[in-house]
Amino acid sequence: MAQLGDAIARYHKLLEQPSFRDTAWADQFQEQMRQQHLVDSGRLLAPVLRPHFVSRRQVEALSRLSSQMAEILARLEAIAFASPVLLSRLQMLPAEKMLAAVPHGYARSGVTASMDANLRNGALSLQGLDACKPAGLAYSNLLADLFLELPVVKEFKRGRYKLSKLGGPKALLQAVRSAYRQFGGKNNPAIAIVELGQESGASTAGSVGTGSSSEGLLLAESLTHLGGNARLVPPELLEYSGGKLRSGDFTIDLVFRRVSTREILTRWDLSHPLLGAYRDRAVCVVNSFRAEFAQRRALFDLLTDETVTAHLPAADRKLIRTSVSWTRVVSPRKTTHADKQIDLPEFILKQREHLALLPNEDSSDQRIYIGAEMTPAAWDRALKLALRSPYVVQERTLSARESFPLFQYGEFKMKEAEVTVHPHVLNGEMSGASAVLQTYLAGSAAHLAVAPVLLLEEA
Repeated sequence: MAQLGDAIARYHKLLEQPSFRDTAWADQFQEQMRQQHLVDSGRLLAPVLRPHFVSRRQVEALSRLSSQMAEILARLEAIAFASPVLLSRLQMLPAEKMLAAVPHGYARSGVTASMDANLRNGALSLQGLDACKPAGLAYSNLLADLFLELPVVKEFKRGRYKLSKLGGPKALLQAVRSAYRQFGGKNNPAIAIVELGQESGASTAGSVGTGSSSEGLLLAESLTHLGGNARLVPPELLEYSGGKLRSGDFTIDLVFRRVSTREILTRWDLSHPLLGAYRDRAVCVVNSFRAEFAQRRALFDLLTDETVTAHLPAADRKLIRTSVSWTRVVSPRKTTHADKQIDLPEFILKQREHLALLPNEDSSDQRIYIGAEMTPAAWDRALKLALRSPYVVQERTLSARESFPLFQYGEFKMKEAEVTVHPHVLNGEMSGASAVLQTYLAGSAAHLAVAPVLLLEEA
């Protein structure tokens, strides 16, 4: 880890040189991000001026954990879907369970995923998973390319360090095509990247110029550039008739799904064209609706409950104990922690500094509460809310904290942030990664930036 610390110190020292204190290069960099639509709700994805560096050893550890956890989750999925009692603990809607039971036609229910990993002092832990709308599959590669062309990065590399990207968009196209072939498709599939459009409360291809973001648009452009046939399509523009799913004159063979079942059911119902085509097996959907299983944070309740995982191989159980954060669905009940029986609400109150309260599903209207950042009284109020809503409590491992050079309003400043690395997993193997930087405000996590993850080695 000394190598990374020395490298970061050298990088920050370069920014103090007169040639880099002139902000023209930083202004140009941010304008390039806007031109490439690397924005979210009008805000730049990466207002920081340093990539997140990882060592070869860290990359290898992330890759091992990602592939091993993908296999464990596949086994746990089979266990859960064979048990209505276990499946009910995930708090899935009846319609979600019904769609999850529909055969999806390829080996893995989740072809793409993003894991939330914490790297600190050589230790590695897994805290979350996104299997419905994994972020970073498109923009992490674009960000990496832009950062590698920065003058400060070129100066940093000169003579001493080598920086490399992790993964690339080609692997994503290969993974999608592989699922389509297993589904029974033979030709180059016509791919619809389906995510909520502006009419549904999010951005569309047409809105990007106004400062909104659509990773779906970037994915469509990237896959098409590599020889695929892809378009961004909001769900409201889908039609299903004659055994074909279409959007206007575009006949769709494969849907790359970036909308959750709940989002569809909230705005439409089970008669939506995408759901009808999926039930009839008229279209290949990646990820399948069975992947909703992995979208709930309650999944980690099952994963860290040894009464559930008792029949998994010993090596799997050991990895879970050492690398997965202990998690429980918040409710007034008895459970276990470190092989001891506990009263869960009482335990949550007493162990505030070591715990976090998180909504069972990612939602913009539900906060994440970090106990160590809150007063006892505020934590008590957060627990009462969690007992009324679908929340989980999770044991927090100390995350890596690093200082990053932030460029906002024409000025440089250093900002300390907590860093979470998100390995991008395709068909059970890591292919690329991005880093999310967070700060804390009134006990709740506040998003600061996304940074590309670059492999740093001695030149």
